[in-house]
Amino acid sequence: MNKAKSLCFTTLPGIPVIKEGDDLASIILNALASSDMRLQDGDVLVLAQKIVSKAEGRLVNLTRVIPSAEAIELAAFLDKRPELVELILQESNEIVRKRPGTVIVEHKSGFICANAGIDHSNVKGPWGNDADWVLLLPVDSDASARHLRRELFLRTAKDVGVLIIDSHGRAWRNGVLGTSIGLSGMPGLLDMRGEEDMYNYKLRVTTIGVADELAAGASLMMGQANEGTPVVLARGFPYKMREGRSSELLRAKEKDLFR
Repeated sequence: MNKAKSLCFTTLPGIPVIKEGDDLASIILNALASSDMRLQDGDVLVLAQKIVSKAEGRLVNLTRVIPSAEAIELAAFLDKRPELVELILQESNEIVRKRPGTVIVEHKSGFICANAGIDHSNVKGPWGNDADWVLLLPVDSDASARHLRRELFLRTAKDVGVLIIDSHGRAWRNGVLGTSIGLSGMPGLLDMRGEEDMYNYKLRVTTIGVADELAAGASLMMGQANEGTPVVLARGFPYKMREGRSSELLRAKEKDLFR
């Protein structure tokens, strides 16, 4: 007989504005304690990319960027600042699609996104005009997740997963949703091939992007504007935990029918 399942998402209040060098593990544990919550084995902490990038010093002031000739030419076509386009090129493996106002790239991490994930929203620099400051993605989001998970284990002895997410658009649907860009202590992909369905049919092609499914649910709780809740505790993840990587979720270029 099937048993009832539940998956609970809880935002952690009291997360301060993150600055370069901040200890995210301590900040998260303090927020948990303030809400009278404790980590349990199997929990997953979901973090918005922005706080990870800020802690890792990925803020860049566009006035300090010198655009290349390629960036200047592309910026004229895109109608974007040449300095921003230079950063997009630096953060990308290749341009996948472009049109005025929009550029889709393969980020150095391998995933496809707009503007190489570079963002202006909820970004405030330490000096100068806030409009000049942008935030880059972490250099290696999987490594960031592994580091945070290790710190949490050393301080709590609890074996938890860590998921770093960002808001991405989708090629065939309107609207952005939370997508995993870094993970540790949990699977990215669940391979169901060989499992039987309700009628004893063996699944042949089914793989589930469980990290992206969890990312979307947590993003719903975080919000996209001024909510100030960039960390979500997910309890009840219904699959076996293991050490995973975000690359599990990336379709190989030779298998991509649309690129």
